[in-house]
Amino acid sequence: MATIPKQRVSVIGGGGNVGASTAFALIAKGVPAEVLVVDVVDKAAEGQALDISDASFMMPGTCRKGSFKEAGQSDVIIITAGARQQPGEPRSNLIDRNYKIIKSIMDSLQPIKSSAKILMVSNPVDVLTDIAQKTSGLPRKQVIGSGTYLDSGRLRNVLSEITGVSPTSIHAYMLGEHGDNQFTGWSSARIGGRPLLEHPKMKNVNLDEIYEKIQRKAYVIIDAKGSTYYGIGICAATLAEALLNNTSQVFPVVNYVDSFGCYMSWPAAIGCDGVEQSFDVKLNKEEDKKLQTAIAAIKDACSKYD
Repeated sequence: MATIPKQRVSVIGGGGNVGASTAFALIAKGVPAEVLVVDVVDKAAEGQALDISDASFMMPGTCRKGSFKEAGQSDVIIITAGARQQPGEPRSNLIDRNYKIIKSIMDSLQPIKSSAKILMVSNPVDVLTDIAQKTSGLPRKQVIGSGTYLDSGRLRNVLSEITGVSPTSIHAYMLGEHGDNQFTGWSSARIGGRPLLEHPKMKNVNLDEIYEKIQRKAYVIIDAKGSTYYGIGICAATLAEALLNNTSQVFPVVNYVDSFGCYMSWPAAIGCDGVEQSFDVKLNKEEDKKLQTAIAAIKDACSKYD
């Protein structure tokens, strides 16, 4: 039997589509870690873990079903569990329901390893990341959320189609509150060291149409197949890999920005200690106005759970 990796990543809610996609992505990416699939539905966790373990025979990682107590002693804890928003349900009601779920999860994880990093994937991710930090007792820099990382990836894909440049060579972010109050940081976007909007192929491009396309993408997928999970799964696995391997890569993730006084989807360097540093982003007046709207919305929602 192969040696069990020393590093451990636990996926809470691993019996569901997002959790299972995340666990599979960790194995498929060749992350040398023991991946635990944890879920309140024990049979679902077992089934997903067994299936994913079949893919691990040629990879350095391993996968098995785990318990909440084991998850609490992991190096990285990824939370994908949570209630879905029902048609017509107010956002405040969804937050109330998910607060109870996240609080229950944190209680079940105790005692949580003091050096553990928590990665929140469940929505609304900005508020739930704040709740996870408060209920876990971990330092703010060790609790982050997936935020607008996937949205930024969608943006880069669209811009790549327009410019003919690889998405990995386009530096552009969706920022703010993940969801309705997120915005595109056009004024800070760069390609080849120059402002993105100066690229010849960006002339006469309707920026509002690009934004709307990014905003609609998830709804199009949900309408066609019921939910989204592959994209966010690879994003969550990539963030976990950065946390484990101390890569210091910059991602637009939910992190606590001192100058804003709240958690926010904002560029930050991620390493083995969590958030290593958060960056100032150049914004124009219109973008800054959108930022202030996002800050106010997040602070208002989080204030109810102090």
